[in-house]
Amino acid sequence: MAVVSKGLEGVVAAETELGEVKGQEGILYYCGYDINELAGHVSYEEVVYLLFHNRLPNRYELDKLTTALRAERELPQGVIDFLTRAPKDAKPIDIMRTAVSMLGCYNVSRHDLAMSENMATAIRLVSQVGVIAAYFHRARQGLDLPPVRKDLSEAAHFLYLITGEVPSKEAEATLDVAYVLHAEHGFNASTFTARVVASTLSDMYSAISAAIGALKGPLHGGANEGVIHMLEEIGSPDKVDAWVEDALAQKKKIMGIGHRVYKVLDPRAPHLKTMAIKLSNELGEAKWIQMSERIATIMRERKGLNANVDFYSATVYYSLGIPTDLFTPIFAISRMSGWTAHVLEQWKDNRLFRPLSEYVGKPYGQKVLPIDER
Repeated sequence: MAVVSKGLEGVVAAETELGEVKGQEGILYYCGYDINELAGHVSYEEVVYLLFHNRLPNRYELDKLTTALRAERELPQGVIDFLTRAPKDAKPIDIMRTAVSMLGCYNVSRHDLAMSENMATAIRLVSQVGVIAAYFHRARQGLDLPPVRKDLSEAAHFLYLITGEVPSKEAEATLDVAYVLHAEHGFNASTFTARVVASTLSDMYSAISAAIGALKGPLHGGANEGVIHMLEEIGSPDKVDAWVEDALAQKKKIMGIGHRVYKVLDPRAPHLKTMAIKLSNELGEAKWIQMSERIATIMRERKGLNANVDFYSATVYYSLGIPTDLFTPIFAISRMSGWTAHVLEQWKDNRLFRPLSEYVGKPYGQKVLPIDER
């Protein structure tokens, strides 16, 4: 007899070699590597290679991947035209979803490194998604679009594009670690969405566009934007306790607290917390991290819930001067490596996803009455 599991909780839908989330223990693995072994020790580009090839690269392999990524940064002119003409008040994540879909209409390879077309598409998406986000952000402000460069890392290049200036090594390293922490997370909603679309043997652009749509939701990637909005609403550390008490009384969700899978502390949160504290101290603006810490303490004591990756990533991005509505697109930029790796893995041994459902509607055998008798 079929087992019904709302939200597919506890259901194993497929096998993967890419990521493992051990929620009860608070452990996250990428291809067998603990996230604590990777964060701060390898670059985002190394993680991209790890997810694509199930092992870390040697220097030659990393250089080869880096060359391919940097060679693909130029966007088709049609996509640039869309970014400059799109409504200035549109949500950046919606622009990203549409622009990624548009890329599928061009799909012109520029690098000369031999690889399969699917791998080339994956590299192209990892390379271009940050350019899309940055160019729209510049365009909506009426600013020029800086030419892409081939001498900067993925993290540094994104910061360069949104500001027009090469970032400091500290800012680059901070965003790079954030990219590493967000790259992969098992069969989360957006990754599963990508695999479902890919299982139909649709193209990678369609699968990734669908994944971005799933990420947009406030119960998934949109949560980090909600954290900053929450902190702005509270206003100051002395108002935290009363705000949280009122929110709990009204059964409102506290953004960035708790996780669907992790029953203990999210292993990514301490890395982002450390960076958030450091950035707050450097900027001399400690109230954001002070409010965050107080909220986390109250929720841990009152509800037994811990902060998740979104809780501190919001303060990190805010401290880097990144606009709040770019937080979810940044999530997509880093997760692009995981999404495309999962699509590639899905196609290695494809099986169309087609779950069952349990009918709970009206009794069978309903009769159609003439329209004048209904």
